[in-house]
Amino acid sequence: MALLTPSETKWVVAAVAAVLVLASLSFALTPVSGEQLRPVAFSDTVSMGGTGVDARRADAEGFAIPRAEVFFSGYRYVVGYVGVDTAASELADPGTQRQFGRPLAVYVSDFSTVTPTLTDEGFVVPERGRAVGWTAGPSAHFVVGSDARVPSGPTVLPFSEAADARRFAAAHGGSVVDWETLQSRLGDRLQDRLARFERAEATRHAWANDTVAAAEARADRPRSVVVGRDAPTVAAAVAAAPPNTTVYLPPGTYDVDAVEVNDSVTLAGAGPDTVVRGDGEGSVLVLRADGAAVRNLRVEGVGPVGSRGVDSRNESMDWDTTVQLAYGYGDAAVVLDGVDGGVVADVTIDTPASGVVVRDSDDSVLRNLTVRGADTASEGFMGAVLIGGRSVVEESTFVGGRDGVYTHRADGSVVRDNRFSPGRYGVHEMYTSGTLVAENAVRDAQMGVVVMTRPTDNLVVGNVVRDSTYGVVPAGGDSYYGENVLVGNVYGLTVAGDRNTFDSNVVVDNEVGMRAAEILPSNWVVRNDVVDNERRVSSNLGPLRTWTTHGVGNHWGALPIPDANGDGVYDRAYYPSGTVDGRLGETPGATTLAQSPAAATLRRVRDVVSGLRQTGVVDTAARTRPFDPAAVAAATGEWNETASTGGGASA
Repeated sequence: MALLTPSETKWVVAAVAAVLVLASLSFALTPVSGEQLRPVAFSDTVSMGGTGVDARRADAEGFAIPRAEVFFSGYRYVVGYVGVDTAASELADPGTQRQFGRPLAVYVSDFSTVTPTLTDEGFVVPERGRAVGWTAGPSAHFVVGSDARVPSGPTVLPFSEAADARRFAAAHGGSVVDWETLQSRLGDRLQDRLARFERAEATRHAWANDTVAAAEARADRPRSVVVGRDAPTVAAAVAAAPPNTTVYLPPGTYDVDAVEVNDSVTLAGAGPDTVVRGDGEGSVLVLRADGAAVRNLRVEGVGPVGSRGVDSRNESMDWDTTVQLAYGYGDAAVVLDGVDGGVVADVTIDTPASGVVVRDSDDSVLRNLTVRGADTASEGFMGAVLIGGRSVVEESTFVGGRDGVYTHRADGSVVRDNRFSPGRYGVHEMYTSGTLVAENAVRDAQMGVVVMTRPTDNLVVGNVVRDSTYGVVPAGGDSYYGENVLVGNVYGLTVAGDRNTFDSNVVVDNEVGMRAAEILPSNWVVRNDVVDNERRVSSNLGPLRTWTTHGVGNHWGALPIPDANGDGVYDRAYYPSGTVDGRLGETPGATTLAQSPAAATLRRVRDVVSGLRQTGVVDTAARTRPFDPAAVAAATGEWNETASTGGGASA
C-alpha cells in the first residue's frame, strides 16, 4: 500500500480536525430511537431561512416570526426553519429526503397559544408575557395570504386550533389550509425555479432601464446660471438657480467649501476639465432635494474620513443606526441625502474616503463614474455606498479603496456593468435583499462579490471575477447565482446559504474550483462547468452534499469513468471532493482505485446508509461534456493566453 504524500497527509489531518470541530458544535441532537422527539430551544438548532433584518428587527421590536423544527432520520442535528413556508417548501422537495433522510417529527409555531395582533406594518405581536408555543406541523392549520408579514415579506401563520385560524383569517384576510395543501403550493421543480429567476432578472433590468431613463430626463435641464459669468462662486450659483434648471461650470478649477444643493437643480461641468475641489476637511457636494443631479465634472479635495468611527460597543445605539453611522456618514465627494430620483453621472472622483454616499434616496442613479480611492484598502473607504433605498449603479469604474459598492438595506438595487480593481471587495451586500448584481468584472480583490447577513431573493448573474482570493461568496436564501465566470482565483465559487441555486457558472483554473461551506446542505447546484482547477471542490463541515437536482448534475472535466449508454452522463456517482475521485484524471493510481470492486461497493453503501456517508460532495449525474462549451473555451483560452504572455486579460 502506497504511503500518503505530504500534501495528502495535510488533507487527511484537516479533514479529521473538521470532523472533531463539527462534533463539538452545540447544536441539539436528534434523540436516539425510543426517546421522545420534542421541540428544543431554537437557538440550539441548525437553522435556515429568514434574513438578518428579520432577526434583528424581531429582537429589537418584539414581534414574532413563525418557525418550524424538523427531526430527520439521516441528520444528527435538529433543523430549525425561520418561516413555516420555508419548512414546507423544503419538505416538499424530493431531494431533501435523500440529503437528510425521512422527517421523524415536524413542529411549527402555535399561534393558538397566544392572541396575535398585527402592528401597522403587519408584524405579529403576541400578548405581553406570553410565548408562542409549538404544535405538530402535519395536524396544524395555516393561514396564508393574510396581512401578516415579517420585514422580508408575507408570512404563513400556523394554529393548532382550526377555529383560531379561521378567526385570524376573518380579521386579517387570507385563507386556511392544511399541511398537505401548503406543501403542494410551495413545491418547486428545477425548471420552474429557473424560470422564476429568469423573470425576476428581466423585471429588475427593466426597472433599472426605466429608472435610468427617467433620471436622465430629469437631469437634462436648461441652463440658467453660469459660474463666473452670472455668479461668482459655485455656492452662489446654486443658490440663485431656479428649480429644474442647470448650473453650468465652464472648464477650470473651483475651490469650494461643502456645497449644498437644496433645490431640484443640476450641477454640470464641461467634463474632466471642470474640477470642483474641496478643502480636504469633509464632503464636497451634498444634494438634499429630489431630482438634484451632478454631471460631467471632476471632484477632488475630499475629507480624509471614510467612517466616522462609531463605537460598536455603544449599547444605547441600535444595530441599524450603528451601521448607518459607520458607513453612511463619513466624508464623500458627493452625498445624496433623502434625494429621490437623484443623479450622479459622468463624474470622476479622486478620494481618500468614499466616492458617493446615497442615503435614503430611492430611484437614484450613479452612472459612468470613475472613482479612484486610496492605494490600499486599509487607507481608503467605499466607492459607492447605498443605504436605505434602492438605486442603480452602472457602467462605472472603481479603482483602489476598500469596497467598490457597499449596500445596507438597499433592497431592490441594481448594480450592473461595472469594473472593480484592485480593492478589498468588488460588490459587498449587507442586510440587502431583492437585488440584481449583473455583468460586473472584478480583478485583484479579496472577494469579487460577497453577500452577507442572510438576505433573500438576490440575483448574482453574469459577473466575471479573476485573480482574486475569493470569487463569489453568498449567504442567505432563495437567491440565484448563475452564469458567473470565475478564473484564476484562489477559491472560485463558494456554495453557502440555504435554498440558493447555483446554475450555469463557469469555474476555470482556480486553485480550488468550488467550496462547499454550508453545514445544512439545501442548495441546488446544477449545470456548472468546473474545469482545469488545481482542486475541483473543497468541503468544510457538514454532511454529504448532493449536487444533483431532478437528475441534473454538473460537468467536472473529462473523467476516466465510463458512459456506456452514451447519454452524456457518467455511469456512476462522482465525488469531486473525495480523496480518490478528486484526483481522477490527474493521478493514475486514483483511476485504478476508483474502479476497484471495493470502492464501488463502498459508494453504493454510502448512498443508502446515512451513518456511512462521508462529508463532502457527490454528483449523481455528472455530465461528460460542458453545458456551455463556448464559455468554457473562452475562459480557458483567455487564461492560457494571459499566463503564456505574462500579461493581464481584461476584466
